[in-house]
Amino acid sequence: MSGSSMDGVDVAYCTFNLHDNKWQYRIEIAETIPYNETWRVRLSQLRKQFSLIYVKTDVYYGHYLGQIVKDFIQKHQIHVDLIASHGHTIFHYPDERITAQIGDGATIASVTHIPVVNNFRRADMAIGGQGAPLVGIGDQLLFDQYDYCINLGGFANISGKDASGKPMSFDMAPCNIPLNRIARDLDQDFDQNGSIAAKGLVNEDLLNELNHIPFYRTFKPKSLNRDWINQEFWPIVKQYDTLSPEDKMKTIAEHVALQIAKSIDFMDENNGTGKKALLTGGGTHNTTLTQLIQRHSNASFVIPEQNLIDYKEALIFALMGVLRLNNMVNCLGTYTGAPSDSIGGSLHGNFSKLI
Repeated sequence: MSGSSMDGVDVAYCTFNLHDNKWQYRIEIAETIPYNETWRVRLSQLRKQFSLIYVKTDVYYGHYLGQIVKDFIQKHQIHVDLIASHGHTIFHYPDERITAQIGDGATIASVTHIPVVNNFRRADMAIGGQGAPLVGIGDQLLFDQYDYCINLGGFANISGKDASGKPMSFDMAPCNIPLNRIARDLDQDFDQNGSIAAKGLVNEDLLNELNHIPFYRTFKPKSLNRDWINQEFWPIVKQYDTLSPEDKMKTIAEHVALQIAKSIDFMDENNGTGKKALLTGGGTHNTTLTQLIQRHSNASFVIPEQNLIDYKEALIFALMGVLRLNNMVNCLGTYTGAPSDSIGGSLHGNFSKLI
């Protein structure tokens, strides 16, 4: 799994069992392989490159992912039946039914000699879905003890049921992408424990402008991408260049927390009173952010053990690979806005021993 925060590749070795029609899981071993600066720049700039560069990078990145998996297997001396690879998103334009995640699946399979499932988003998008958020299927099958599952990644998204009982999932706001961008102005990769934001003050003018971005006016299956940040979000922040990085960080954290509370309000109509929400994703380590989220909502927020915080998305894509292998639905249209559920994922390699 490589997310929009672009900090590295998450590798999670997971086991699954289906017992009494209930999926059980374990994250056995997991680690993040950080990107070096070359890969970070290459991935961030790829959407601007010529088509031949894109195709080459798709294959090179497949080799890169395949070698990471080989090294991981050798290091931990484990047996792997199946690789489920999300890849790294370069383009995501739901209105045009276009999405592209690099990391060629055939190349990963050839490097590792292990069957691969990848390309999870296109099937849903082809039938009119957003192709995101996809993790709702895992939230429903693995974490149904929670009313809401909230991921604080590059973007903040939520899955659960609205006030009428209808399953729903959508991106709520940007999260780690703008926070990390400000941290880099201070020569830090991210805001460790939210310490930068803790020193800042909320700027009400900036906060008000951010809260009035048109994206926040509706609650429906909807998703965000980096282009939206560059075109809609960041130009507003740049108008406040005289603010200190600490004040910008605190204001954006406040904005994210308010949008999460607003989304829970929509889902529950009672600001989350009596509801339980699971918080995961890198932003969960940002104490300032999580305190602001707790301040603005009456929901009870559960922060799990670290492996689940950091690798829940990788876990769910592993589950999606298992579901695809067994020809079971792994994408729910109620979450993505598609007219029906679907089975997504491209198969590469020899599946004869698994099927």
